[in-house]
Amino acid sequence: MAGKFELYEDKGGDWRFRLKAGNGEIIATGQGYASKSGALNGIDSVRRNAADAEVVEVEN
Repeated sequence: MAGKFELYEDKGGDWRFRLKAGNGEIIATGQGYASKSGALNGIDSVRRNAADAEVVEVEN
């Protein structure tokens, strides 16, 4: 089964998304957005940018 984006409105009224792997595990979450269209734009950004994203290790 392929992964999927879940789009939902949280208790505070913000729109959010999460990316779930095929096994149902949450592998990414988005920030809160004031509008549904903003959250959909966030999903689109992840789709466009994730494939070529560089992996950078940072120190805490």
